[in-house]
Amino acid sequence: MGANPHKFKSSVLQVVINEAEAFFVRTPLSLFPPSVPFEGGGDYALYYSGDFDLYKAISVRTIKKESLPIYVGKAVPSGWRTARIMTTSKTPLYNRIREHFRNIQQTENLSPKDFKCRYIILDGNESGLIGPVEAGLIRKFQPLWNSIIDGFGNHTPGQGRFNQAKSGWDVLHPGRSWAERCLGKPPDYQELVKRIHAYVRTKRGT
Repeated sequence: MGANPHKFKSSVLQVVINEAEAFFVRTPLSLFPPSVPFEGGGDYALYYSGDFDLYKAISVRTIKKESLPIYVGKAVPSGWRTARIMTTSKTPLYNRIREHFRNIQQTENLSPKDFKCRYIILDGNESGLIGPVEAGLIRKFQPLWNSIIDGFGNHTPGQGRFNQAKSGWDVLHPGRSWAERCLGKPPDYQELVKRIHAYVRTKRGT
């Protein structure tokens, strides 16, 4: 069977993604959030170093590695998906990290002071790498809040959509005001704990 004429293959794409990932892990850990605003979109990771019982075994203090994030995400410029970059915000990556800071601040059992962040700014032509680099970092590190516990990156539901369930993240870390308004049946807390314990067992040797 002949090659599919619609299927694109690149000999350099993965090389470029690997290059960006290698650059990312060499960037210094920053305060959470960074102390000075900066322009541009890109990718980021959050690292936990606190004493929340379920996470202590994978905190950067315990495993002595800065390379195991608890969450990886991205921030793209407004209009990026339609190739019409807007000027409403020149600091989308910084703003996204700040948003996470505010979310953690609202919880009853986490503190922003127990987090650090790392980020890579991808502007101009490199902005096309934002999605692939995020996906590559998630595949590489399988962060807990990306792969096992969902909901950290969620936004407030739109008007009339609070019939959905509270996320697993909000079950573990109650406090976000909008999450408390969700009416659907939430995930079982003990089941989430079991999943975290299984995850920790796979990471303790890394």
